[in-house]
This record gives sequence, C-alpha cells and structure tokens, in this order.
Amino acid sequence: MARSTAGRSSAQAARRRRRRSRRAAEAARFRSGRLKLDDIDYKDVATLQRLTSAQGKLFSRKRSGLSAAAQRRVALAVKRARFMALMPYVS
Repeated sequence: MARSTAGRSSAQAARRRRRRSRRAAEAARFRSGRLKLDDIDYKDVATLQRLTSAQGKLFSRKRSGLSAAAQRRVALAVKRARFMALMPYVS
C-alpha cells in the first residue's frame, strides 16, 4: 500500500515540474498578438531586436508567437535592417 502512494506523489511532482516549465516557456514568448503585419518595419529596430537572440538569430515562430506571414515579414525586415546597418549581423 505504501508503495502505490509513493508512486502517486512522484507522479504529482512530475506534473508540477512540467507545469512550471510550461509557464516559463509561455513567459519567454514575445506575445505578438499586439504586433500586426502592418506594424513590422525595418526601421523599428527595438521591436526587431526583441525577436532576435543575443547572437542575432531570429527566434522561431513557436517562441515568438508569430503567424507564418508575420514571420516572413519579420525575416525580411531584419535582413533590410542589417543591410542598412541598423542591426548587426552577429553580436
């Protein structure tokens, strides 16, 4: 009897751990619901830098929360900003 109780408590702890990691991942998201396709511009360097890592790589759609069309527009805007020397190619 004691064995099955210990098994349940470890399963509950595993669920709690999973829940915490999911929340951390959600907190790391950019939340692009406020970002519209018309708002994406190569001159808006602050927004573009929030969508890139410290090494200058563009975050994935899953992490940034962008739609496919918005991700393509952001990629194009980042390339233009780099070409115009508004953003570095690498940090």
